[in-house]
Amino acid sequence: MSITINEELQAYIDPLTSDEHAALERSLLAEGCRDALVLWGDLLIDGHNRYGICKKHGIAFNTVQNEAFKSMDDVHLWMIDNHLGRRSVSDFQRGVLALRKKEILSTRVAQAKESSATPEAADVVTQPSAEPALTRDVIARAARVSSVTLGQIEKIQKTATPELVNAVKTGMVSINAAATISSLPSEQQKEAVAGGKKELRQVARQVREAKLPPKPEPTPPPDDATPDQITIHRLNLVITELNEERDQLKKKVQHLTIALAEARGAH
Repeated sequence: MSITINEELQAYIDPLTSDEHAALERSLLAEGCRDALVLWGDLLIDGHNRYGICKKHGIAFNTVQNEAFKSMDDVHLWMIDNHLGRRSVSDFQRGVLALRKKEILSTRVAQAKESSATPEAADVVTQPSAEPALTRDVIARAARVSSVTLGQIEKIQKTATPELVNAVKTGMVSINAAATISSLPSEQQKEAVAGGKKELRQVARQVREAKLPPKPEPTPPPDDATPDQITIHRLNLVITELNEERDQLKKKVQHLTIALAEARGAH
């Protein structure tokens, strides 16, 4: 049997960690390869890790042809949907995959609109038109994350350094904190990652605090204010400070809620 490995396709989905790969190897050695490898012609689509382990140890495996593919985009969409359904995929990985799906489908729609009304063009637009409108909420639901988290993942993809992206993938930093840190220059991002978890949390907090508007200077009471007016003025200042503290606490609760949801998703 001739099986072709496409390196771009193999790298399209994040590779297993060393621990995950070792666990898969133990499983295949103990139970054999129960799931068939998916092929398109002789091209391996799904099962690259299983194929490598089986070849290494001489473990028998089965293959199945997927004849529905018409293009490499079809292959990518199938791979994305296949991995979005797996529990072991993190929130960040699901967000990245969902954004890739959006990009593929958006490109198809744009190409179909630019093409003349030929049967080929009609075939191209069939798949995207069957999908819901490609809004952020729809993509977020596909990734099983909030639209806020999806926006943060998109920001990380666009502005984060490879070191910061890797820190998110490995769980060193939350999506929320990484999105905040990604607004910094590249060197500062790298320094934060090099400092470890504690440094990353501290840098994220500093960036958030720096974005807060400066507190206005309190207006003093008029020179001819009566004692009662001075007392009222002081109480108003206290109320203003309490309101500001309340608003800051609300923001902290929101950040903690997002971070907790991300932590639960990672497990």
